[in-house]
Amino acid sequence: MADNTSKNLRNLMMYQIFVRNYSEDGNFAAVQADLDRIKALGTDIVYLMPIHPIGTKNRKGSLGSPYAISDYRAVNPEFGTLEDFKNLVNAIHEKGMKCIIDVVYNHTSPDSVLSKEHPEWFYHKEDGSFGNRVGDWSDIIDLDYSNEGLWDYQIETLKYWAEMVDGFRCDVAPMVPVAFWDRARKEVATVRPDCIWLAESIEYSFITHLRGRGITAHSDAEIFHAFDVSYDYDVYPDLAAYCKGEKSLDAYLGGVNRQEVIYPDNYVKLHFLENHDQTRAHFLIPDERELRNYTAFMFFQKGMPFVYAGQEFGASHLPSLFDKDTIALKPEGGIDMSGLIKSLSDIKKNDIFTDGIFECSRTMNDTVVATITKGDRKAVGIFALAAATSNVRVPLEDGIYRNLIDGKDIEVFRGGVQCYGEPIII
Repeated sequence: MADNTSKNLRNLMMYQIFVRNYSEDGNFAAVQADLDRIKALGTDIVYLMPIHPIGTKNRKGSLGSPYAISDYRAVNPEFGTLEDFKNLVNAIHEKGMKCIIDVVYNHTSPDSVLSKEHPEWFYHKEDGSFGNRVGDWSDIIDLDYSNEGLWDYQIETLKYWAEMVDGFRCDVAPMVPVAFWDRARKEVATVRPDCIWLAESIEYSFITHLRGRGITAHSDAEIFHAFDVSYDYDVYPDLAAYCKGEKSLDAYLGGVNRQEVIYPDNYVKLHFLENHDQTRAHFLIPDERELRNYTAFMFFQKGMPFVYAGQEFGASHLPSLFDKDTIALKPEGGIDMSGLIKSLSDIKKNDIFTDGIFECSRTMNDTVVATITKGDRKAVGIFALAAATSNVRVPLEDGIYRNLIDGKDIEVFRGGVQCYGEPIII
């Protein structure tokens, strides 16, 4: 774990935006116009997917993937000007939120500025042509970090953007040498001392696949040396498998519990139900009451909760990365979890979520009882993942308590709580 990672990051909520598909206009100004609503959700950090120009060679779809970047030091004219971007970031700051941007340092588009100016900084196939090691990423070519000049260029680029933004979400970070990220962290700190470093860690199956082909693929334990936060891809596959009926709930909860002991004391996991690469949560979890319970459990877990734009309204369609595919920022099927997410974000600010000890277990009807303990204080969460009515055992003295989510009284009698299918946090 990075030595100076703050545990206070566990109290913050992150909201992800793909500028192109966030609005019909698909630009920075439209995001800026919606900041009051974003702030009202309880958002602390706005994460913008890549803001840079997209290559045209081997482009996927009509507009191309934002992860096929042609120039790291410019903004996508589709979104506006550099001044428009600065105005958006300044407005985010004025609302009391932070802004982080995507860093895609494993690869560029085949027609990128760097491919033309420094072809020696790239991976080359046996015939000498550009290529990528994964194979099915046909719209990108890989960089080669054995070149020290590349390190200097990339770090200078980070320092340039760090003058404006508060941190970076680093795409497929495990495929770039940890030593690079470590040096980048130290040098960027001269510009932005409190820079937030989020690693898009990868699934275990992808790590073993890459390693089997002799490709760099760092584990969470390795990338945590340079990063503050990593995705919880160590447990997400089990969560998705449970939602699909392919695995038991115990497989997922076991992984969540292990996070507490296999990472350093100040570890911060980014807990998500969905993101731009994964199936929408409402598609996996069609029942609204179940979805509310999953959402509450995600917030209760030790780490930083994550919301992908549209998730608050139960969006079930995953927007395309390659074409104009505007999300509908309105309730789908009557679902509006904006108030729930705001309540959960407020609850998350309690310092027991900063450095308490987390544990969870399955009870009857796949209802989860989770606890966070700090000295003689305790937070208890009850999450009916099957939206079932159950009487569950809780580690609390008998008495009347208040559900912090909706303000209703909750009775504990003989060590039991009657859960009527809605989430409870005491």
